[in-house]
Amino acid sequence: MKFGYAIIYVPDVATSLTFFEQAFGLSRRFLHESGTYGELDTGETTLAFAAHELGEMNFPGGHVEAHTSTKPLGFEVALVTPQVAEAHALALAAGATELAAPQAKPWGQLVSYVRCPDGVLVELCSPVSG
Repeated sequence: MKFGYAIIYVPDVATSLTFFEQAFGLSRRFLHESGTYGELDTGETTLAFAAHELGEMNFPGGHVEAHTSTKPLGFEVALVTPQVAEAHALALAAGATELAAPQAKPWGQLVSYVRCPDGVLVELCSPVSG
């Protein structure tokens, strides 16, 4: 077994891809011509976005749309960078909402949290030392 994809259902795939490019400096790998599915170049594991309409097709009982929830959903995307404060500021400038400013954790990491316009919770963190 190998972790291959994290797929997040969003209102507008192209908008989410563009936001992640601008806010976090990630590169777009792929956007399907239908506009309902896209991927970012994030290394070995793929971060992808799919339109809510695909979610409706895949989950006949419905699903929670993160952007409509008043609180962040109980999962996060963690992006590792040695420049947490700078990445945090860039994300805010691109339209993210601050949930927690950069803070030193007892285990040695610098960590912050932002919420993207599509509702995705993102942790920005320094590499774990040790």
